[in-house]
Amino acid sequence: MTRTGPRAAAPAPADDPADLTVEWMQAALVSAGFDVVLTGVEVEPVGTGQMSVSLRVRCQAAAPTVDAPESVIVKIPSPDRAVRQLVCAGYRAEIAFYEELAPTVAVQVPACYLAVANADASSFTLLLEDLAPAAQGDQVAGASLEAVTAAARNLAGLHGPRWCDPALRRAAWPQPGGSGAHRFTAELVSGALPQLAERLGPALSAEDLTTLERSAAVLAGFLGARAERFAPIHGDYRLDNLLFGPGAAVSAVDWQTLDLGLPARDLAYLAGTSLSIGDRRAGETDLVGAYWRQLVRHGVDAYTRDECFDDYRLGMLHCPLIIVLGAAYGTRTERGDTMFATMVERSCAAMRDLGTLALAEALP
Repeated sequence: MTRTGPRAAAPAPADDPADLTVEWMQAALVSAGFDVVLTGVEVEPVGTGQMSVSLRVRCQAAAPTVDAPESVIVKIPSPDRAVRQLVCAGYRAEIAFYEELAPTVAVQVPACYLAVANADASSFTLLLEDLAPAAQGDQVAGASLEAVTAAARNLAGLHGPRWCDPALRRAAWPQPGGSGAHRFTAELVSGALPQLAERLGPALSAEDLTTLERSAAVLAGFLGARAERFAPIHGDYRLDNLLFGPGAAVSAVDWQTLDLGLPARDLAYLAGTSLSIGDRRAGETDLVGAYWRQLVRHGVDAYTRDECFDDYRLGMLHCPLIIVLGAAYGTRTERGDTMFATMVERSCAAMRDLGTLALAEALP
């Protein structure tokens, strides 16, 4: 596929895998600026997303083309229309990331060839670079300290280049903040805890449930804490949303939880949900140091390593925030139950080890 000059009009968003016909893909690729004639497509699901659907589309061309990718990744909304309406703000955020934010940061992500959506983004399609043979991480199995450290360095490429950039306050994608919104979110988490306990059953220990209940009580204060330090945050930066390639290559996908916030929330969530308890205890000091040094390389100054580690301790509260709401509103699957139980166990241990709740309870 070779890029051409002026692009043709984009097709309407695809709502279903069945919409990804030869004709639709032909129109999408031409609109994206590729000079290609397709004769066939093969569509297969990829990933484990619960709020949208990702598919690998292999394209057969009528004639050999120079540097033609063998496939692309197509992302479309959830088949459940109620879910679409609930998370369409996330769909808008992901489109905004690829179109507006990605060119201004250094985090590794797939190239976005095309983004189309209807007025409220409840129907959308993203045409993304296929990074195969990079493989998706496995949230249940976890990852080595080396792999998570590589992911942390990549994360610094999201945070560092736009660290405390006031222009971000004027972007369209951050979720509304303020103390009222923070209290509402904390109440949602508290209200969803009984549902989580029922869903996980004996896989949720009494000690971890107590930790989650204490977490919910301090979430409102946490969400507004240390507002003087902010950057774009992924919001769900964990193994299932990362692609690991040859060497230490890491790329991040699934940007529907994009927001502004305390940067170390992403780092704590990555470590707290991805590493075994033993590996985190043994390696988190070095992990935070590797992330902090990469921030410095991206131009972040007047931020000490000790401040970074303290933000990491506090940022561990991001884990129950995302885990509890994800379990409450995501589609239930057997793997999902195992995943959430594993994430709860790892992150609750981290909060207890790091004194996160006491730190949060002492916030002004």
